[in-house]
Amino acid sequence: MTSYLKQVFGGGVRQFGMVIALVVLTLYFQVKTGGKVLTPTNAQNIINGNSYILILAIGMVLVIIAGHIDLSVGSVAAAVGIIVAIAMRDWNIPWWVGILLGLVVGLVIGAWQGTWVAYVGIPGFITTLAGMLIFRGLNQLIGKNNSVPVPDSFQKIGSGYLPEWGPSTGLNNSTLLLGLIAIAWVLWSAFRQISKSKDLDATTPAPVIITRAVLISAVIAYLTYLFGSGRSGTSFPISGCILVFLVLVYSFVANRTITGRHVYAVGGNRSAAALSGVNIKHVNFFVMANMSMLAALAGMVFVARSTSSGPSDGVGWELDAIAAVFIGGAAVSGGVGTVLGSVIGGLVMAVLNNGLALQGVGSDWTQIIKGLVLLLAVAFDVYNKVQGRPSIIGTLLRGKSRREASLEAAEDSASVPVSAGETAAKG
Repeated sequence: MTSYLKQVFGGGVRQFGMVIALVVLTLYFQVKTGGKVLTPTNAQNIINGNSYILILAIGMVLVIIAGHIDLSVGSVAAAVGIIVAIAMRDWNIPWWVGILLGLVVGLVIGAWQGTWVAYVGIPGFITTLAGMLIFRGLNQLIGKNNSVPVPDSFQKIGSGYLPEWGPSTGLNNSTLLLGLIAIAWVLWSAFRQISKSKDLDATTPAPVIITRAVLISAVIAYLTYLFGSGRSGTSFPISGCILVFLVLVYSFVANRTITGRHVYAVGGNRSAAALSGVNIKHVNFFVMANMSMLAALAGMVFVARSTSSGPSDGVGWELDAIAAVFIGGAAVSGGVGTVLGSVIGGLVMAVLNNGLALQGVGSDWTQIIKGLVLLLAVAFDVYNKVQGRPSIIGTLLRGKSRREASLEAAEDSASVPVSAGETAAKG
C-alpha cells in the first residue's frame, strides 16, 4: 500500500509537502472558524485578495531560478498602476487599451532593468534595489501623492466574476463549463499517458495514472462546486482565470521550452551553461523583463480591485512574492523551483493570512507566524540536504535538479549557437 501511494504521489508523499501543508492548514482553519473558510464567498475573497501576489510569484520564481532577486516589483506595480489610471482618466481610453498600455510600460521598465543586469553586469539585487527607489518616486511624482480612481469597466479584472448564461443548473454555468473542461483535460492526459506507457514499456502502472487523475478530477469538481454555488452574481473570479492562464503558460515555458531549460541551467551552473552554448545575457535579460511585465499586470489587477491607484500601492509586495517562491520550493542559490510550486507556496500564505484573520488574530502575531513558517520551510529543506536525503521542497511537483537542468541544456546546445562574446570565462 505504501509503495502504491508513493507511485500515485510521484515518488513519495514528502515531495508534496506544501500541497499537504495547504490541505492541512485549510482543514485546520475550517474547523477552528466553524466552517467559515470553505465557503464560496471566502474562497472568492482569497483568490481576489491574493491574485496579484500569486502573479508576482510566477515571475519571481524564474528570476530566483536564474540566480537573481527582484526587489523592485512592488514599486514597478505602483508606477504602472498610476500611469494606467491617469491615462484612462485624462485620455478616456478603453479599459483594454489601458491594460495593453500597462503591459508595454512594464516591459519597457523590465528592458531597462534587464539591460543593466545582462549587458552592464550590475547584480540584479543592486539594480532592482535602485529600481525600487526610482519607480516608487515615479509613482509619487506622476500621481502627486494622490489617489486616482479607475472606471468600472477596468475594475472587473480585479473584482469581477465569470458571467452567468444558459439554463439554471444550480451552479454558475461559466464556472461549471470551466470545471468540466479542466476535468476532461486531466482525464484525456491520463489516458494519453497510459497509451504512451504501453508503447514505451514505462514503469508507471495504468492504475496509478488513473488513481492520480481521479484524485485531481475530484479536487477540480469540488472547487467547481465551491466557486459556482455562491450568491447570485458571483462565480470563479476573473483574476483567478488570469492566474490559471499564467500558470499554464509559464509552466509550459519553464518545463517544455529551450528558454525554460536555459533559465534552469544558468541558475544551476553558470559556467557549464555557457560552455553548453547558453546565451547567459539573453536569459538574464528575459527573466528581468518578464518580471517587470508581470509586476505591471499584478499592479493593474490590484488597482482594479481597490478601484483606485494610490501612493501606498505595492509596499512590501516583493517580500510576499519572494516568501511564496521560497516556501514553494525554490533554492536560494538558484537552479531549483517550479511555477506551480510557487503558486502553492503563495496559497499557503494566503490561507494562513485568511484563517488567522477569521480567528481575530492581530497583524502583529500574523507577521510573526508568517516569518516562522518561511524560516521553518527553508530550514526543513536545508536539513534534508545536509542529511543526504532528497530535498523535499526542492523537488516539489517534479522540480528539476540543477544537474538535470544542465544536462538538458547541454542536449540542446546543438540547436542553440554560442553567442558572440559569451564564453565560459564571461559566464
